[in-house]
Amino acid sequence: MKAKIFLMLSLIVSCPIQAASVDEVLKQLQLPVGFSISLFAEDLANARSLVRGEKGVIFVGTRQQGAVYAVQDTNGDGKADKRYVIATDLYMPNGVAFQNGSLYVAEVNRIIRFDNIIDNLANPPKPVVVFDGLPSDRHHGWKYLRFGPDGKLYSAVGAPCNVCEPDKEIYATLIRLNPDGSDLEILAQGIRNTVGFDWQPGTNTLFFTENGRDLMGDDVPPDELNQWAEPGQHFGFPYCHGGTIADPEFGKQRSCEEFVAPAWQFKAHKAPLGMRFYRGEQFPERFKQQLFVAQHGSWNRSQPHGYRIAMVKFKNGRPVSEHSFISGWLTSSDEVLGRPVDILEMPNGSLLISDDNLGVIYKVTYQK
Repeated sequence: MKAKIFLMLSLIVSCPIQAASVDEVLKQLQLPVGFSISLFAEDLANARSLVRGEKGVIFVGTRQQGAVYAVQDTNGDGKADKRYVIATDLYMPNGVAFQNGSLYVAEVNRIIRFDNIIDNLANPPKPVVVFDGLPSDRHHGWKYLRFGPDGKLYSAVGAPCNVCEPDKEIYATLIRLNPDGSDLEILAQGIRNTVGFDWQPGTNTLFFTENGRDLMGDDVPPDELNQWAEPGQHFGFPYCHGGTIADPEFGKQRSCEEFVAPAWQFKAHKAPLGMRFYRGEQFPERFKQQLFVAQHGSWNRSQPHGYRIAMVKFKNGRPVSEHSFISGWLTSSDEVLGRPVDILEMPNGSLLISDDNLGVIYKVTYQK
C-alpha cells in the first residue's frame, strides 16, 4: 500500500504561478467572437463565492483569507469603485447568500447573518448566528451557500478526507434549512465535495458539481455534474466514482448500481466549482439556458488541465456536450495565471467571474 501511495504521489505537480499583472492576464484570455473580458474589481485576496445584494452590491466570500468583502460600481462605468471589508478572521467563509436585506455567510462550522447590511457597508453590524451545528473539519470544510427557489438555504458538507467512510451521517451530503436555521434536512449523500450548484431554468431541477477523489491516477476518476431529484438519493462516494468505477479500497462493499450516476462527466481533476445556467438576454441565443462552469484546475495530475470557464450544452433538459468558453489562465508552458472559482449573472446579462489566485473579479460582456 505504501509503495502504491508513493507512486500516486509522484503524479502530484505544483504548477508554477506566473507573477503577471491583471492587464497581462486579460490579454492572454481567449473568448468566442463578440465577447470581451475586463477587470470588474481587484484587491480581493482569495476571492471565491459571489452573490449580488441590493443597489448592485456584490458580496465576496473567501476561503484562505477569513474575510468577506463587498464591492460596488456606484458610477455605472462597469468597474467597482467602492470596496468594503464586511468581516475578518472568520473560519473559511467561502459561501455567501443574500435575502431580504441580509447577508448570509457559511463558515466551516456555522452559518451567520449580517442584517440590514446594505445601509451599513462601512460599519457592518455584528453577525447573528443562524446555525452552528456543522462539523468543524477543515478538510473539504469550506461551503457553498445559495437560496433555492423554495426560499430555503442550500449548502453541502464535504467528506473530511480524500476517501473514507465518514463516521457521521452529515458528512458528504447536500443539505438545506430554513433561513432562521430550523429544520435542517439531509437531501442527498455520497457527495465527496461540492462547492457549486444552480437550478435549471424552466424546471427548477438542482444540478451540482462534484470534485472526484485524488490519487487514483491522471485520468481517474472523473469529476461530476450531478442532478438531484428527491431526498434520500446517494451519489456513490466513497464506494463508486463516476457511476461505474469501484473505489479500490471501498468498492467491494457496495455495487455501483445502487447509486445515482452523474448527469455529466468532466475529465478528472479539472475541479469544477461555481456554476450558473445563463438566463440573460445579452448573450446570443445559443448560450441561453446553457451551463457555465468554473473549472478551478488540477493539482493531482502530471499534465495540468482545467483553469478555464467551460460551457456544458444542454438539450431537452440534459447535458450533451462540453466546450471551452474562456481559456488562457493556463499557458502552453503550464504556468498558472489565474484560477476561476465562481460565476454570477448580472441583471444586464453580463457575467462576473471570481479568481482566487489573483484576488480579482472579471466581467464578461457581449457586443455584436
